[in-house]
Amino acid sequence: MTQLIFEYHILRQVIFEILEEEAALEVRERDIIIDSIEQAVNDAATQFSQTLRDIQELFMVTLTHDLRNPLNVIKMGTHLTLRRLEQGDTHVNIGAKMLSAIDRLNSMIQNLLDASQLRVGQSLKFEFEECSLNSLVRDVVEDLNFAYGDRFVLFSDVAIRSNCSRKEIRRVIENLAINAVKYGAPDTPITLTLEQIETHISLTIHNEGNPISSDAQSILFQQFRRTISAGDQTGWGLGLFLAKSIIEAHQGTIEVESAQGKGTSFIVKLPKLTY
Repeated sequence: MTQLIFEYHILRQVIFEILEEEAALEVRERDIIIDSIEQAVNDAATQFSQTLRDIQELFMVTLTHDLRNPLNVIKMGTHLTLRRLEQGDTHVNIGAKMLSAIDRLNSMIQNLLDASQLRVGQSLKFEFEECSLNSLVRDVVEDLNFAYGDRFVLFSDVAIRSNCSRKEIRRVIENLAINAVKYGAPDTPITLTLEQIETHISLTIHNEGNPISSDAQSILFQQFRRTISAGDQTGWGLGLFLAKSIIEAHQGTIEVESAQGKGTSFIVKLPKLTY
């Protein structure tokens, strides 16, 4: 892009030199030439940027698609291997960890695909249905406790229902809960509080530990932005960006509260089911 603009500047200078060999150009004539060159630069820059975006999107989609094929083979092979192992075999735990790692990679790939769609202005496609949120959150907590050792505690009103995409809301809950494991204080409870109040449904995921600074909070939900506290944790910096996009597609909101001595809470608010 820099070279392109530089060459247009040379072109403009050459045009002026040739046209003014015999007599100076009038101001209006010079303005017409300058405006024409500037318009050409703008058109070229726009086309260049669009072409670059198209190439990047094609590369991203192709890469993530190609990554999934070998991952699926590895996952199927690991499942088959686990079936042949007897319970109590030390290799069972290794196989379970392998499956967990594969699932994380698949999740990261899906995040890249979804982020690519959002960057080009496409909306994510959801299948909405009436669902029991307390049942959904309870299922997620059971799976998380199995994976992370009974750290998750659920406080839930009974029979809270909403119109939602079960798959995507589960994805949001898992993302926020696993972040609480990654960045929260180790060996402390992580609480999920689901309640229905007068105006909306609220889900709060809270963890103890060092607070998130106000500067870090301002970029938490931006794509490809990671806070300093993320350190060596794996990820693309897309999880919270996509969580926000999913919740907004459900006509809801997501926000964070974090302070010294109070830990960190991510609060998801969803509309109540109307009949």
